[in-house]
Amino acid sequence: MPLYETRLNAFNNNDIDTYLNTLHDDFVFVSHQDGTTMNRSDATEFYSMAMTNDAFSMHDSRCLYENDDVMIEHLIMSYPDNTREAVLVFNELKDGKVIRTETGATLLS
Repeated sequence: MPLYETRLNAFNNNDIDTYLNTLHDDFVFVSHQDGTTMNRSDATEFYSMAMTNDAFSMHDSRCLYENDDVMIEHLIMSYPDNTREAVLVFNELKDGKVIRTETGATLLS
């Protein structure tokens, strides 16, 4: 199963263990909002919270491209403050796992 499908199924089923297993030990997340970064430990806390909070939701997710080196996604995210964003996600892959994620987003009205 492609990594994208594994991650999407895990997110949709609130399967945090499977989702976290797709992250490399040296994982880094770079935020589109302010350029801050999270390491794997910080991201584990964030993803666990987001997957168990109904105010975070993902819609219309699709994989634009995936190979052994990168995975590019597009999706709509809804947040607890009732905002929505169209999000472009660039994932760098290493050893079959995501080692770096960077996002870009457009606020939707």
